[in-house]
Amino acid sequence: MRAAVIVFPGSNCDRDCKTAIERSTGAHVHMIWHGETALPAGLDLIVLPGGFAYGDYLRCGAMAALSPVMTEVKAAADRGVAVAGICNGFQVLCEARMLPGALLRNAGLKYVCQAVELEVVNSQTRFTAAYQGQRDVRMTVGNGEGNFFADEAALDRLEGEGQVVFRYRQNPNGSARDIAGIVSERGNIIGLMPHPDRAFEPELGSADGATFFQSVLASA
Repeated sequence: MRAAVIVFPGSNCDRDCKTAIERSTGAHVHMIWHGETALPAGLDLIVLPGGFAYGDYLRCGAMAALSPVMTEVKAAADRGVAVAGICNGFQVLCEARMLPGALLRNAGLKYVCQAVELEVVNSQTRFTAAYQGQRDVRMTVGNGEGNFFADEAALDRLEGEGQVVFRYRQNPNGSARDIAGIVSERGNIIGLMPHPDRAFEPELGSADGATFFQSVLASA
């Protein structure tokens, strides 16, 4: 598998993602600066990592969504390449209109950093197939604006089409219907607030995040 991690000014989980992908799958990982106007050929996975892209000015992810490299990310997604937005990356995908909804300030108006228990709602996606019968996973959240919001009609569509992939067992940020991660209609774009890159080895408290990356490897 060949993967790329997009690096924005203010990204702070880019190296974490690179290490997690390499150790989980053995894939070769390219680090791509936000100003690039081309991506390596033959990519199987593109990751938009966590952090504070452009300092989270304006709105989280709003400026990053307009970076030159995002034109290429969108084109790759249109070709069917798997794209994963983790935490701040999820915010970028929503601002770029590659996923529906928006990420608002946490319900408690405070930054939340903690381990969370998740339900794998849909194990039939490119990002969850390796979980097979495993319904409960553990990852970590770290966000101030992780409160997923969409109107009721959009939420009903997400639920009805199987696009809700992860759900919080105990909601840490007020996300509508406890949603922690969603996929696009086509199924090749995922956004999730919990960090699989912080849960890929037992020494980190959980290795469940490794299965996330291994799912993409299996489908590549």
